[in-house]
Amino acid sequence: MPPEPARALAAVLDTGDGFAAGDELPALWHWAYFLSWPPHGELGDDGHPAAGHFLPPLPDRRRMFAGGRLTTTRPLTVGVPAERTQTLGAVAVKTGRSGEMAFVTVRSEYRQGGDVRLIEEQDYVYRSGESAAKTPEVPRPHRLPASDAAWQQPFTGDPVRLFRFSALTANSHRIHYDAPYAREVESYPDLVVHGPMLVLRMTELARHRTPDRPVSSVDYKLRRPVFAGDPVLVVGDPADEAELSVRSHPDAVHAQAAVRFG
Repeated sequence: MPPEPARALAAVLDTGDGFAAGDELPALWHWAYFLSWPPHGELGDDGHPAAGHFLPPLPDRRRMFAGGRLTTTRPLTVGVPAERTQTLGAVAVKTGRSGEMAFVTVRSEYRQGGDVRLIEEQDYVYRSGESAAKTPEVPRPHRLPASDAAWQQPFTGDPVRLFRFSALTANSHRIHYDAPYAREVESYPDLVVHGPMLVLRMTELARHRTPDRPVSSVDYKLRRPVFAGDPVLVVGDPADEAELSVRSHPDAVHAQAAVRFG
């Protein structure tokens, strides 16, 4: 695990961190490693692989990252070789007003020196068809919401940051960097801020506000998308299990995370 991906992620997130061999990788920063780069000809019109080991056979499917859980026994160490093994967890297919939806959980274990350091489960939803509520005319927030949380950090995603994060995490889904596609094909009002970026915003707020307490677990859910240019507020309160969220005016919740410390 070379330090360069961690340094690049620190630059994209503007955290001010520098990394060298022997440093511990913060929680969820392994998302900048273990990347998949399928041949360009294997990608579908949306930028995702058209076929894959974990992809369900749904017509006109749309993939959404819904949430996940991370348990840390010991942080990964920069500069030390690491390996990941993945297995398919729970799979459930349901039928809604917009068509079939498949709920898929992928389980990953990360090892260094033969020891399991991280156990992660990620939940994906594959939707066939579009929700009737999805429209480019959705109301957009223009100012930050009010909050009395002890931890607060404003954030606004912009196209340059979204493009850099897509490149850094090998995320070729066009909704994050191709505005005409996002509007005209997937009916979003603008570019979509990556769900993982929102999760990292929450965990990073907790990490920087409690620098002496290592993160032992994160349980996160993505509720609704955030679009480029929309001001949101990342908030949380200190506790043994800190509750964090990403909110927009007047009181919409876009993402939530429960962060537990060791």
